[in-house]
Amino acid sequence: MTDRMSRIAALNDRCRQGLDPTGRIVITAACLATFAGEGGKVAQILAQAELMAAIRRYVFRPEDGRERARGDLFVAGHAIRFTIDYYDLTLEWGSEDPADPLVTVRVMTIMLPSDD
Repeated sequence: MTDRMSRIAALNDRCRQGLDPTGRIVITAACLATFAGEGGKVAQILAQAELMAAIRRYVFRPEDGRERARGDLFVAGHAIRFTIDYYDLTLEWGSEDPADPLVTVRVMTIMLPSDD
């Protein structure tokens, strides 16, 4: 793996672990509803915690790519997917350099495969 690719992978790991202070984490409405059901706000918070814990434990496979920017897994019997995209600081355009955290905001989206 190149140094650039290693840097992107490490930055993506930080985002996935919830350690990137500029990173954003988005869970689609369908995904949240699948895990929280009709349980209200507390159920939504617990569902978010369950999803994040599973993604933090995710073990990457070669087919996931060298950047470690996406993965597919099962949580509580449901298939989910996460992807990490790279944006400029205004979240308007793609980042010019995903290896540079000073010009990149990472957005991790957690979804059902049907949301992709």
